[in-house]
Order: sequence, then structure tokens, then C-alpha cells
Amino acid sequence: MITVDAKGLNCPMPIVRTAQAVKAMAPGDCVEVLATDPGSVKDFAAWSKSTGNAILEQSADGGVYRFVMQKKG
Repeated sequence: MITVDAKGLNCPMPIVRTAQAVKAMAPGDCVEVLATDPGSVKDFAAWSKSTGNAILEQSADGGVYRFVMQKKG
């Protein structure tokens, strides 16, 4: 699993960086995303719904939001 470190980036950059990583992945592969933008929770939910890439895990710890996404396959 690869990790996209989007900490310190504001919308839409966490999604942009994640989309770039997902393009290079095989269907079914997972990516971990770390973000500090509180809006990323809503952004990733919308992006998952529009692309079909599933959110497998989502958590927040100390202002860092963690998402594990699986590329649709």
C-alpha cells in the first residue's frame, strides 16, 4: 500500500494527489492518505461516491485525517 502525504495541503490538493496516485495503481490496490484539511472528510466522501473508489477506513487523530481508499476494480 502506498501513502499519499497531503498534510498541510488545502482543498482540492489532497484529492488531486490521491487521484494521481490511484491512476498508477492496479484495480483493487489500496492507498493510504494523510491530510490535515478538515474539509477532506467531506471531499473524500464525495470523491469516493463519484469515482467508485471505496473508502475502507477513515479516522482522525490529533488533527490528521487518515483514509484508506481502494481503487475500483
